[in-house]
Amino acid sequence: MKIIILAAGIGSRLGSALPKSLVSLKINETIMGLQLKNIDKFFDVNDVMVVVGFKKEMIMETFPNLLYVYNPYFERTNTSKSLLKALRKARGEDVLWINGDVVFNESLPEQIKPFIRQGNSFVCVNNLECGEEEVKYKLGTDGSISEISKTVVNGQGEAVGINFISHRDLPFFIDRLEECGKNDFFERGLELMIKNDRRKVFPVNISSCLCMEVDFEEDLERVNKII
Repeated sequence: MKIIILAAGIGSRLGSALPKSLVSLKINETIMGLQLKNIDKFFDVNDVMVVVGFKKEMIMETFPNLLYVYNPYFERTNTSKSLLKALRKARGEDVLWINGDVVFNESLPEQIKPFIRQGNSFVCVNNLECGEEEVKYKLGTDGSISEISKTVVNGQGEAVGINFISHRDLPFFIDRLEECGKNDFFERGLELMIKNDRRKVFPVNISSCLCMEVDFEEDLERVNKII
């Protein structure tokens, strides 16, 4: 299995001069440093590939032993295109991908590992919250995801930025990401794959774990209070 961290964005909403993945937490660790620390407890950190763009040298110098894919169009493309660049390097593999601004504790990789073994594509979700600005989802009658986007009405929960695509679904997902517009989030590729290719993507509820996306200063303050 390959693990992809999406760390190409500017992250202007946080108001930091650093890439969000390098923002420091109050435990003397960066967001990405904590991600790698918790990943390494359950998976092989040598399987990690990072998509970089904004101030890429800072990330690469901080974590020199990782593999990198560069998105030179990071200023005018969204996560669908950053993820696509990495997935092209992972054909034939199962892939776990993580947004580079997600803070999670070690209980999350431990919780999702059995679902990875099952081999079904999934999206980690929090059913306790459903923020207006967050990516929301709805389920079909079979329990798989039928809709996933920021515009879902009456969502059943929110996606937290940690996802898994099986090697069986990966070719379809790559094709659908190719179709996405440059400003689309990768969730658009999942929606297209679900609707047009009839592939199944399931929710995995991680509401009991610490897992928060840091978009704004108040998010960072909240995370620091928790950890």
